[in-house]
Amino acid sequence: MYPHAGVINFGMHCQLFVPDLFWPERGLRDIYNELATPALARLLAKGRRRRADSAPDGTTSAETWLCGQFGLEKQDDWPVAPYSLIADGGEPGGRHWLRADPVHLQLEGGRLILADSGSFSISQQEAESLATSLNTHFSADGLTFCPLRPDRWYLRSEAKPALETTELAASTGRNIDQLLPRGRDAQAWRARLNDVQMLFHDHAVNEARESAGALPINSIWLWGGGRLADALSPPFDALWSRDAFASGLAQAAGIATHSLTGNAEDLLRASAGEGVMLVVLDQLRSAAQYDDAHRWRETLLRLEHDWFAPLLEALRTGHIGMLSLHALGPEGVLSAEATRGDLRRFWRRVKPLAAYAKDLP
Repeated sequence: MYPHAGVINFGMHCQLFVPDLFWPERGLRDIYNELATPALARLLAKGRRRRADSAPDGTTSAETWLCGQFGLEKQDDWPVAPYSLIADGGEPGGRHWLRADPVHLQLEGGRLILADSGSFSISQQEAESLATSLNTHFSADGLTFCPLRPDRWYLRSEAKPALETTELAASTGRNIDQLLPRGRDAQAWRARLNDVQMLFHDHAVNEARESAGALPINSIWLWGGGRLADALSPPFDALWSRDAFASGLAQAAGIATHSLTGNAEDLLRASAGEGVMLVVLDQLRSAAQYDDAHRWRETLLRLEHDWFAPLLEALRTGHIGMLSLHALGPEGVLSAEATRGDLRRFWRRVKPLAAYAKDLP
């Protein structure tokens, strides 16, 4: 049962942000065959749909969409690092920060392919040991590495580098040759990455990992550099997410921030029931990045069961006033917004999921 049974809640607007809701390869239509997602298809059919192209700089990612919602402007990069640092318990201050996440680079056919921490596990002890070696080596350069989480490291730079980077999600599973840092200081920072790889090559942590059959941590990925902005616009009243960047943005904007656990029914019971809430459902990202079609389909079915179906039922019964979906695709966002009355519009016919994939910008 939902909270406040029998009461129509016109004041509650639930917005879902779902990166990679549609498979990145547009030509692969068969991936939608026999996917039982009736609630998702009904929301897309009955809702008022609109399309939005990529960000002004031509990029499309979860990070750029979130920056747009909070009115956060691009610096050399979209400044992911200082805000995710907040979510991880750090204090960015006025310093310049970069994400410096541990990765594994695999040589395949003369190309270096990046694997992020979704492909390996790393302990806090291992992270701190590797970071200690980095801090010893780079101390004279004014660089400090902070492994606040085993899989999420931060780099504080005393001087602001003239550097543009590629987001980790856009680099995972790909050849890094064209994705390395760019800009006026790129040559120096690429040389530092080479130093990192040499430091890690025969590090005791990696020797132990390889002896145990685990992937070595043989590099870091620099991305998301920047400083905190003066102020952020609070576009929501509450955020539910497991994404550090989204949580950090919400905290900086003074928005109630909750860790995403359980399912839609748990969320509805725990929510205050008023205002606009954003729910970030990013469970599909990893499968899409690694081209794992089977895992992507299975994850989408779980989202249907745990989120789309119960939220659509909550909308039908009036326990929420409005339900919106923002589906991030390769080149833009498809949004659908529905009220209880929209669900009764029989002339808006429900189509197969593949038909809505064509509506992406």
